[in-house]
Amino acid sequence: MATKRTSISDIAKELNLAVSTVSRALSGHSRISEATSKRVWKLAEKLNYQPNHLAAALRKGRSNTLGVIVPHIDGHFFALVIKGVEAVANKAGYNVMLCQSNEDYVHEQKNIETLMNAQVDGVLVSLARTTHDFKHFEKVRKRDIPLVFFDRILDGVNVSAVVLDDYQGGYQSVQHLLEQGCRRIAHFGGPQHLNIYKNRYAGYCQALHDHGVPFDQELVVFGDMTLADGMRSMTELLQLPQRPDAVFSASDFSAVGALQVLKQHQLRIPQDIALTGFSNETFASFTEPMLTSVDQRCEEMGGAAVRLLLEMVQERPTQLSPRKILLQPQLVVRESSRCRQE
Repeated sequence: MATKRTSISDIAKELNLAVSTVSRALSGHSRISEATSKRVWKLAEKLNYQPNHLAAALRKGRSNTLGVIVPHIDGHFFALVIKGVEAVANKAGYNVMLCQSNEDYVHEQKNIETLMNAQVDGVLVSLARTTHDFKHFEKVRKRDIPLVFFDRILDGVNVSAVVLDDYQGGYQSVQHLLEQGCRRIAHFGGPQHLNIYKNRYAGYCQALHDHGVPFDQELVVFGDMTLADGMRSMTELLQLPQRPDAVFSASDFSAVGALQVLKQHQLRIPQDIALTGFSNETFASFTEPMLTSVDQRCEEMGGAAVRLLLEMVQERPTQLSPRKILLQPQLVVRESSRCRQE
């Protein structure tokens, strides 16, 4: 049988005090005497009273809680973004409520409902890979709840966001491979309705163009950016009459899948095929050879997203124009792409 939860009314009845007096004593109100406060707190501890924060939020219209939705918490990137979010949010006196969409649009919709029911003061979102529309976020806007996206946003949607310059990250990766003498550079691309993958692909194309290397559609393989997807894509490329001499993957996970296939075929990395990824996941430093990747400044992204959200909390979000913060990437060169001495 469930134990009845102690309420403020229970404490008030036991002490023969008004409910409002007990409430003020528990919140440290200056008008309540020290003797009364001690009596209230002593009984509250004895009865194991736990404050109902949701009820308090409904009364005040503020919960001092920020909601965060991420596709997943696997790997290095989102874990560090969340670390950055919590550091800034906690310093500002806010708690963080975390939800995972598990890369699923329907689950993401449920996450939004959960956060709105919890009366959060603002929402931070990185979209699920399967999200193609903005409809469920209109509910957040209609309730004047500040909304900030980070990393992943829908292409063409004008929203407040903190993103990496993924175009530059792609460009730098391909330029580096070209500087190593590679000319037949393949690309593993992700879903093009998401900004990050579209911009990384655009950077790939532009770098080839700027260096006079013809674009070859057969060297571009789109997928879901998983390890298994990388294995499939690399297997396809090795069946071409002329295999690539390098691969720029828009994800470290698919890059590692490619690395496994290359080893199975006893191809040397980077001498036979050079390899670069994106995100600078922790495992990039432990692969053999270590993986060249683009660092996304994860903690900085999380902190910047919270600061932008808190600015919006202090103002009227419906009167604000969308704001964008663009972070610059850093290419971390390791053995998987270093074909010659630099």
